[in-house]
Amino acid sequence: MSTTLKNTLLFALVGALILLTGVMQSWNSALLILNMGLISAIMAIGVNLQWGFAGLFNVGVMGFVALGGLAVVLVSEPPVTEAWAAGGMRIVLGLLLGAATVVAAVLVNTRMPAGRLRVAVMIAVLIGGFFLYRGVFDPGVDAVEQVNAAASGFLGGLGLPVLLAWPAGGLLAAGAAWLIGKTALGLRSDYLAIATLGIAEIIIAVMKNEDWLARGVKNVVGLPRPLPFEIDLQNDPGFVERAVSLGIDPVTASTLYVKLGYSVLFLVVLLVLLWMAQMALKSPWGRMMRAIRDNEVAAEAMGKDVTRRHLHVFVLGSAICGIAGAMMTTLDGQLTPGSYQPLRFTFLVWVMVIVGGSGNNLGAVLGGFLIWLLWVQVEPIGLFLMQVMTSGLAEDSALRAHMLDSAAHMRLFTMGLILLLVLRFSPRGLIPEK
Repeated sequence: MSTTLKNTLLFALVGALILLTGVMQSWNSALLILNMGLISAIMAIGVNLQWGFAGLFNVGVMGFVALGGLAVVLVSEPPVTEAWAAGGMRIVLGLLLGAATVVAAVLVNTRMPAGRLRVAVMIAVLIGGFFLYRGVFDPGVDAVEQVNAAASGFLGGLGLPVLLAWPAGGLLAAGAAWLIGKTALGLRSDYLAIATLGIAEIIIAVMKNEDWLARGVKNVVGLPRPLPFEIDLQNDPGFVERAVSLGIDPVTASTLYVKLGYSVLFLVVLLVLLWMAQMALKSPWGRMMRAIRDNEVAAEAMGKDVTRRHLHVFVLGSAICGIAGAMMTTLDGQLTPGSYQPLRFTFLVWVMVIVGGSGNNLGAVLGGFLIWLLWVQVEPIGLFLMQVMTSGLAEDSALRAHMLDSAAHMRLFTMGLILLLVLRFSPRGLIPEK
């Protein structure tokens, strides 16, 4: 069987499973799986750039996805004028003082000659700058968080169209990746994994605890959307008339219309990023990155700046994850920092890349769709199978109760099983790197 035919059949199989979901369950469920599959495929492309192209073991995917979600709030939410008046400028000034303290410490370390005087000056700058920063920043935060805390209590955003938040999410994640990469990319691969995991947890902790930024665990709900709200469509006589003429309930038609609109937007973004990733893979830059991945020592001997190239691809991959995070938050219509878990936003994305085919962009896309589909469907299928298997047992049977309860663990069991099977029988993934 030719490679093209095999790949086509694999994508056709995933498409058929999504269609089967629509027929057997509901088209709303099928479209939701499709939309999240598109977002997951974009995340997988970002991780594939880092791992498949350069061999960078980034276990902090969750942090960059969360930063993309934060960008939606910072860009699309209208500013809370009362909060800005109460203490917004103090917060901005405090952040500037904190950044100035770091810059001053770096200048002291680089400009002054080594010795006790440099150490003493650096300690004085850091301690003095810290107390100055906290003295300005903390009162501003307290004032902002007391402004209508039940409904707002944060600064809000710029009030711009939400679609601008998607590239902004990529830029925010890229900026964070640059800062992280400048310090962490010199580490060995296992230490890099530990560092990125820890930094991702720090990002989530900041988002949860800094209420002035995005309400913390109170969540920001009702985010602006690029598509109309379902209730507005249901109140539109023209839309209702078209839905009735097609024999569809207006409520169902409105949800299908919105989800299809998201599918189109997400598909456009995926195709653009996939095309760019493919062009990068086939370019001299892509060949250089794979040469560095395969043998860093030989690449350095040929005059390549390995650390700098690693930084480039680390920033690019993180930016793509940030775009996906912004898209997902737009789809959800809310930012919930507590929902960002390593299992979903790091481990699962890695499974997508490994199962699909590390180093192959099409494989990453396939893995994104397939693994997300299984992640959603395995638990209800497992519950159905458990019900069938225990149908002959008494209602109060302890074994029956235990087996029904164990259906909740089918997701983790299935993901582990799939990963083991792929690593055993197709270690390079379903669509391996050429």
